[in-house]
Amino acid sequence: MQSNILEQFIKEFNQVISKLTLNKTYSSIIFLCIGTDRIIGDSFGPIVGYKLKKKFQDVNNAIVIGDLENIVCSLNIEEVINRICKTYSNPFIISIDSALSKNKDDIGKVITGKGGIVVGSGLGKNRYYIGDMYIKGIIAQDTLNLRHNLRIIQNLRLYKIVTMAEIVANGIYNAIEIIK
Repeated sequence: MQSNILEQFIKEFNQVISKLTLNKTYSSIIFLCIGTDRIIGDSFGPIVGYKLKKKFQDVNNAIVIGDLENIVCSLNIEEVINRICKTYSNPFIISIDSALSKNKDDIGKVITGKGGIVVGSGLGKNRYYIGDMYIKGIIAQDTLNLRHNLRIIQNLRLYKIVTMAEIVANGIYNAIEIIK
C-alpha cells in the first residue's frame, strides 16, 4: 500500500515540477519546509526537511530550509524570506507544509501543485505567500473552528505524520534523481 502511495506521489511531483521548470533555468531548488515541532500535526514540514537534509547533504544546488532543529513558521517567515532573497538569485521554491481538508476522505493524502502556500493560514494568520510549487500533507479535516482544529492537530498520531513525511522525502529524492 505504501509503495503505491509513494509511486503516485513521485508521478504527481514529477508532472508538476517538469511542467513548471520546462525551458526555464534556476540557480537552485529550495525546499521550504514549514511548521513546528511543538504541535504534532504541524511537524510534517520540519520532519520532511529533516529527512531531506540527510538525503541532499552532498547536493550543492538542493537547499533545505526548515527542519526539526531550525523551524520555519509564521513567527519567523519574514526573516526567512528576506534571507532567501538576499542569498539566492532565481531559485525554484517548493513550499512543504501540513494542511487541513474539508473532505474527510483526503486525510493522509499528499497533494502537489503550481504556486505557493500561505504561511499561517491554518491558524487564521494569512501572512505570507511563498513558493513556485507546493506539497501539502493532509493531516486532518477542517472543522472550521480554529480552537477545535488546534486541539485536533495537537493530538494526532506522530506515526501518521512521520509516515507521510517519509513518503514525501523519499518521493522527492527519487523524483529528483529521475530528473537529473
